This record gives sequence, structure tokens and C-alpha cells, in this order.
Amino acid sequence: MSEDLSTILNHLGEERELGYHAVVPPVVQSGNFSYPSVADMRSVVQHEMERPLYTRGFNPTLGILRKKIAALEHAEDALVFSSGSAAIAAAVMSFVKSCDHIVCVHKPYSWTKKLLVELLERFNVSHTFVDGTAAENYRRAIQPNTTFFITESPNSLTFELQDLRAVAAIAKEHGILTLCDNSYNSPLFQHPIDLGIDLVAHSATKYLNGHSDVVAGVLAGSAAHIRQVMSKEFMTLGAVPSPHDAWLLMRGLRTLELRVNRSADSAASVATFLEGHPRIKRVHWPGLASHPQHELARQQMRRVAGLMTIELDAPDEAAVERFCDGLKRFLIAVSWGGYESLQWPVCALKGPSGYYTDLPFTMVRLYIGLEDPQLLIADLKQALERI
Repeated sequence: MSEDLSTILNHLGEERELGYHAVVPPVVQSGNFSYPSVADMRSVVQHEMERPLYTRGFNPTLGILRKKIAALEHAEDALVFSSGSAAIAAAVMSFVKSCDHIVCVHKPYSWTKKLLVELLERFNVSHTFVDGTAAENYRRAIQPNTTFFITESPNSLTFELQDLRAVAAIAKEHGILTLCDNSYNSPLFQHPIDLGIDLVAHSATKYLNGHSDVVAGVLAGSAAHIRQVMSKEFMTLGAVPSPHDAWLLMRGLRTLELRVNRSADSAASVATFLEGHPRIKRVHWPGLASHPQHELARQQMRRVAGLMTIELDAPDEAAVERFCDGLKRFLIAVSWGGYESLQWPVCALKGPSGYYTDLPFTMVRLYIGLEDPQLLIADLKQALERI
């Protein structure tokens, strides 16, 4: 990395002389930009990825954010989308064509699964879901028309990891492009590109923003790959965040290092408490020595972030609900990565439209926010007594 972390988060790309020397970059809240001559406009049209013509293509506020994201992910360039699902969909759609085959880790993010199962199948793009805990499963799933690998290490519900270096090496042997959803780790705890992965995606709604007030996504990779996505799917589908949302994301990055480390510290305390409680069957968190992939987590991740799933020793859904409703310091909500602690019970999504009907009703995902960890532990303890 050419710049240290604090410089990236606080200064990179912020050419303050272009913004009235304001310490905080201004929000360029403009949809389009004018030029004094045809020749000037023509020169911008040829470089719409780097110069402002129409905010769907480039906006100065988003331009600063792109530089920061690329630097954080050790990538050459990055794009910012209006959601994480849009970033993943644009990346996959840009590099696959009809009759191609995709290999994806099983139990991916819900909307990644829907992309493969419900959308791309309509265009004769087939897929195979594999157990990614063994990298060789990716090799075994390769077909003559396989062009794309999707990894998510770890996933954000049961926290299985993939050996990213091994999966990337297999892909390169066969000329296959790779993508990793790195949302769980943030760029602080894992760098997939350094391990050989081609494209990295995030739900920027989570850690990158960190304040639960923006929905966004990012995609990082080589300049050539990002330019391809930009020139086709990004511009055509138009899933572009507003300049104000980009500014809010930059604000969130200022405290990224402080927030994710605080969350990870607290998660270690909470996970240790939960693992020893008689009402807990299992804690899914790669930071525990009992996790089956703990050593791999130590090798390819700097730290383990603040999201975990517990399996309760509960006789029925009513007991799970008593536990969840009894928690006072964990909001019942989806998402994660903000300042507030959250709980997400699998049983809440059971039914005709449920996403995870094959998972046990005893599962509850916990996000450990920025509250005092001892208060969170005390809250969990009293709620567990209600089972």
C-alpha cells in the first residue's frame, strides 16, 4: 500500500485546494456539469470514468471515495454502487455470458443466490454451489464452460471460510475470474486481492459506512476489470449512490479502524462468555479455537470481526422468541456493521417467503456493536435465563 491507513481514511484524494480549502470535502450535489466549449466537452466524454459529465458516470465526491476504497483493498480502482447486491450483480453480469457456468460457495448472501438461481438461469447461465471449506471442491465443480468463481469468506450467517489463496490458484490454472464478498472482514481484516482474488465486493452499508444510515456497495479490482464494469453494467443499470450518500460513506471511513477493532474486541469477550453457557449449543465465530477453521482464519484474516451466530439449546420457537424478546440491548433488525448491537433470529423469516428455511430455528445472529461489552454480556445472560 502506497499510503498508510490513517492517510487513506483521512486525506487520500481530498484535494482541498479544489474545494475552497475546506477540511471536509464538499458534497458536489449536481446531476450534470457544463463546459465552455464543444472541444472541452468532447475531451470529457472520452474520459467519463475520471471526469464529471453526468453524475451517473462520475461525480467529484464519489471520485474521492473511489480512491479511498481502491487503496484500502490494495486495488487499482473501485466503483461505488447504491447497494452491495448491485455491486455483486454488476461484476458477475459483466464477465459471464449465455451458456457460461459459475461455481459459487454454498450458503452465499441471499441476493447473490437469487442472482444465480432466479435471474441468470433465465439467460442460460448455469451454476454449481460447493462446500468451500475444501478448495478442491471448486476444482471438482469446473466444467468446460466455467468462467467465474464466487467466494464469500466467511459468509455472514454460519461463517464457513474458503482458502482464498488456494481457490484463486485453481481459478488461474483454468483462466477463471474470481470474486470475493469481503463484507464480513472489511478491508482492515482481509485483503483478498493480495491472496490472488480478482474482484472484491462489499456491502458498504455495513462496516464501511458504519452508521446504519446509508445503503451502498463497492467493487474493487484491476483498472481493466473496473473499466469494463463501468462501461457496461454500471452505466447501463445505473445503480449509483447519491453524492450525499458518498459523503456519508467518507464520514464513516474516518472512524473505520476504531469501530471495527472495538467491535472485534467486544465480540471476543461475548463469544467466550457464550461458548461456556449451558443454554448455548454452539457459537459460530471463527475467532474461537473451537471453530473448525480457526487456523485458516488466523492465516488469512488479521482479526475476526464482530458478527457471530449462536445456536440456542431451546425446545421450541416460543423459547427462542422469549430469549430474543428478552434482550434489551440488541435491536431486532437485519444488517450489521453500525454502532448499535443487533440480533437477527432465523425463526423470524420462517414461512412461505423465508430465506433460510433449511436452517435450524434455534439460530440467532448477533452483531456486537460499540456498547460496553460487559453490559451486552449481562443482557445476554438474563435473556438466556428466559429460555
